[in-house]
Amino acid sequence: MATGAKRPKVDYGSEMNPLQNFLQWCNTVGLRLSHKVCVNQLFSTRKQPRFSAMLEKEKSSLESSSGWVPLLLALLYEYTSSQSQWKPYLSLWVNFKTLDHPMFWSKEERDGLLRGTGIPEAVETDLVNIQREYTNVVLPFIRKHPDLWNPGTHTMELYTQLVAFVMAYSFQEPQEEEDDDKDEEEEEEKTPYQLMMVPMADMLNHVSNHNAILEFTLDSLKMVCVRPIHKGEEVFNTYGQLANWQLLHMYGFTEPHQSNSNDTVDIPIINLYKVATQGVQSDLAQQLVEEKWEMLLELMQEKATFVFGKQGCLTDTELRSVLKVLCMSEEEFSEFKDHEGWEEDEEEDISLAFSYEGLPGLNASWKWLIHEAARLTASSYGDWEEGGSAPEGLSSRQQRALQVRCGQRSILHRLMELTKS
Repeated sequence: MATGAKRPKVDYGSEMNPLQNFLQWCNTVGLRLSHKVCVNQLFSTRKQPRFSAMLEKEKSSLESSSGWVPLLLALLYEYTSSQSQWKPYLSLWVNFKTLDHPMFWSKEERDGLLRGTGIPEAVETDLVNIQREYTNVVLPFIRKHPDLWNPGTHTMELYTQLVAFVMAYSFQEPQEEEDDDKDEEEEEEKTPYQLMMVPMADMLNHVSNHNAILEFTLDSLKMVCVRPIHKGEEVFNTYGQLANWQLLHMYGFTEPHQSNSNDTVDIPIINLYKVATQGVQSDLAQQLVEEKWEMLLELMQEKATFVFGKQGCLTDTELRSVLKVLCMSEEEFSEFKDHEGWEEDEEEDISLAFSYEGLPGLNASWKWLIHEAARLTASSYGDWEEGGSAPEGLSSRQQRALQVRCGQRSILHRLMELTKS
């Protein structure tokens, strides 16, 4: 069997044999499994819960930044109902104890093991948003419908577990192409995508070098292979082009960093600013840097980052703009402000210039800024021991954190090597 990144296994206790119960249920509801596939481990379901009409009628009171509340309310009910039609499916997860997203780690563990990776900050944002959503949207709604939900049963803890469950096991329904002229405000208010739970399809593990994909059609969902799969070989789906920090944050697992072709590291824009202020010799020079920084903040957020992957910069246009501004002389910056920007050189291949092949050819001042910003980013990881890819004696959390940190630092070290003087 092929070895790849795996989510935590569901509970296959022998007493009740939930897997066989689930497979029998799949046959009952019409989920077809090819005879070529063997299931030895472990909602296209369009069938709606009995209260779906009520959720649709009251959807205006269920609006939230995530857009997940209706699905989560349905899961709260179905997971705790002994009469649920989805019980054979949901029973595969006993108390969600197998979910081990960083949101379930202690803050001290997150900050210690994942420092510098961006995950602790993302988790803190998640937890704040989940609490706000549950308190302000979900709790008032379930109190309004005591015949279906109970605050004593459908708690904040269970809601958080279900958020992690949806993060790890849901699928994203493709949206129709939107009119390019559509009002931007309408776009921001629109839910970015439709989530769904897909029994059977969600049991497949992920690797970046996958051999199958979930195919959406008008009347069905199919898991289809994208290359020949040999007998005995594991079928791997793809959850998207995801770096290890994203896999750990959203799914609770990582790939070996050497084999994850989608691995990335973020360099915060603030690090470029910090580097630009190094060695400033006069108040006038410092003032010029501050003016440039203020202008850049009008174009992008202070928490903006530049993303580097295994082939180069994935946000090359933004990085080029920032480097141009930061390296301008006083006269060039004055002219830039007067003309409210510059005309782009159409002949310049930006993606090639910021690829690993092109980076050594950048001008010296740009390379210095990138090199020092990468060095500053690498220093943010702290002194946690990082020898080897999965050394014996480390806990599973430490090993997963190691894959994220090693992958990010290897990209930073290569970046520094290519931009050194």
